[in-house]
Amino acid sequence: MLFGAGRGPAFTLSCDVHERATVIRVGGELGFHSAPLLREQLDRAWGSGTAFLIVDLTDVTFCDSVGLSELVSALQHSEAVGTPFVLSGVHGYLERVLTITGLRKAFEVHPSPEDALRQVPPALPGRRPGPPDPVEESGP
Repeated sequence: MLFGAGRGPAFTLSCDVHERATVIRVGGELGFHSAPLLREQLDRAWGSGTAFLIVDLTDVTFCDSVGLSELVSALQHSEAVGTPFVLSGVHGYLERVLTITGLRKAFEVHPSPEDALRQVPPALPGRRPGPPDPVEESGP
């Protein structure tokens, strides 16, 4: 998808579904106008039951506080639902912002989506792809 054509750098967003992982590729400026579009794509990925979520930021040229907040919210949501969430292609401006804010340590970061995909664990025999089974707690 191409957004904002003619108003500066276009924002692009695409999604590739692999066997057990979803790769969301983001390009252009991630900010006030584009962050809600990323959120919608992330919600669709979580709703599909993906077992592993990768956000590729290789083509991001700028990220403001709203875009950064969206990445943090996505990390928090993924932790709450038990879906591993990693970033790939973090470089330049975005890498500096994550480092300066102390957020670099919060995210698992891989050089490329291909490197991140190599970290996806294989499906367990007899299980269909999707989120992990809920853990039942037993009483005393």
